[in-house]
Amino acid sequence: MAKKKGLWNEFSKGIVKENPVLRLVLGTCSTLAITTAASNAIGMGLATTFVLVCSNAVISMLRKIIPDKVRIPCYIVVIAGFVTIVQLLIEAFSPALKTALGVYLPLIVVNCIIFGRAEMFASKNKVLPSILDGLGMGIGFTCTLLCMGIIRELLGNGTVFGMPILSNFMPSIVIFLLPPGGFFVFGFLVAVANKLSGEGKAPEEIGCAGFRGCAGCALSSGCSVLKKKDGGTEKK
Repeated sequence: MAKKKGLWNEFSKGIVKENPVLRLVLGTCSTLAITTAASNAIGMGLATTFVLVCSNAVISMLRKIIPDKVRIPCYIVVIAGFVTIVQLLIEAFSPALKTALGVYLPLIVVNCIIFGRAEMFASKNKVLPSILDGLGMGIGFTCTLLCMGIIRELLGNGTVFGMPILSNFMPSIVIFLLPPGGFFVFGFLVAVANKLSGEGKAPEEIGCAGFRGCAGCALSSGCSVLKKKDGGTEKK
C-alpha cells in the first residue's frame, strides 16, 4: 500500500503541486509562444509528454552506466533521439501542426522541464517511478497549455479548436493573442495554482500558555504563537 501511495505521489505531484509551468516556472518560452490556439497547445503538450516519459525511462535504465562527467551530453543525445521521432511523426501525419509549432517543436530538445526531470529525478530513481514522474509532469504541462490555449483563443478569436463560440456575440479581444495577453493569462493561472496548492495561506495562531517558560508569563494572555508551515513556531 505504501509503495502504491508513493507511486501515486510521484505521478500526481506534477499536475498541480509541482506543476512544471505554474509552480516551477519552467518551459515558459514555448508556453507563451504557442498557446494562441488550443490545437497548438495540445499538440505541443502531447509531444513533450511523449519525450518526457521515454527519455525518463531510458535515462533511468542507464543511470548506473552513464559517467557523471558526460551525463549532460548523454541526456541531450537521448532526448534529441525522441524529439526526432516526434518531429518526423508530426511531419508525416499533421503537417499543419508542424507548421504551427515551428521552431518550438525541435526546441523540445533543450526544454528545461525535460532536462530538469532527467537530472533531478530519472538519473537517481528506478524506471517505473521515473516513467510516472515524466507522465505526471507531462500531463501537468499539457493541461496548462490547454487551459491557456482555450482562454486565449476564446477571448482573442472567439473560437475553441477553430469552432466559433463567442465570435457571433462579442468582438474579439485581440490583445489575448499577443504577448501581453499571454502574460496576463499566465499570471492568472499561476495565482490559481498557488491557491490550489495551499500557498499564500496565513499562518495559524495558537495560544502560547502550553509552551515551556510561557505558563507564568505576564504577557501570555495577549501573546500568540504563529504556527509555521514547516512545523516550527514563532512567538509574537
